[in-house]
Amino acid sequence: MKQKVIYYTDERNDEFSSAKITPKKIDGGYKYVRNPFLCGFLYHIVARPLAYIYTKLVFRQKTVGREKLMGYRKKGVFIYGNHTQAGGDPLIPNVFCFPKTVYFIVHPNNVSMPFFGGFMPYVGAIPLPDGLAAYKNFLSAIKQRIEEGAAVVIYPEAHIWPYYTKIREFPDTSFAYPCDSSSPVFCFTNTYKKQKLFRRPRVVTYIDGPFFPDGALPKKQRAKALCEQVYKTMCKRAELSDCEYVRYVKKDI
Repeated sequence: MKQKVIYYTDERNDEFSSAKITPKKIDGGYKYVRNPFLCGFLYHIVARPLAYIYTKLVFRQKTVGREKLMGYRKKGVFIYGNHTQAGGDPLIPNVFCFPKTVYFIVHPNNVSMPFFGGFMPYVGAIPLPDGLAAYKNFLSAIKQRIEEGAAVVIYPEAHIWPYYTKIREFPDTSFAYPCDSSSPVFCFTNTYKKQKLFRRPRVVTYIDGPFFPDGALPKKQRAKALCEQVYKTMCKRAELSDCEYVRYVKKDI
């Protein structure tokens, strides 16, 4: 079978998800924290078991370094990862973070999908806000989840590049969150490994951390230093991929 090739022009802004969604406006009236009993049922009884089954059957996913999270089972953490699977990225952290509850900072597209969009806020989606009123509620929701001892997952690359085997440069904007609360930071890197019986590669996830904001630095430099540390770690891990299921080629402008 011929290898799929994707051409790109802008590493930071090109998007290769096939979904075409008109995002809803996340304003001051958006309810970030939903009914805890319904959320608990949908997350722990429905979503998480399905996530485990899907990731193991479809991706044959394996985690390396999960023990690094074990000392933080009751403490809130931020976790950063590479954005390479439309279906897998909302699921894989639920597998390696177990039993910790996982929340995701997401684009409003994720809560705007027909049918599934209404389900997403009940299983961990925290959409980015529009406007100051919504931003206050957004930060309050993140703070609450960290205080509850949850994991807040962020994909700093922002755009999905399916099966990409390198790490794209990302801004330090999202690293302000752990700096605000002095929370531990971890990162995970999904790598792609050859399989003997299948053309589609296996996903092997590497966990690294913890990293901590440097309190001796001003806040802006603190976020930048943390971002650089995570980026370098993920780049090193990405080198462990041993196949290129989809090839990405930069266009000449």
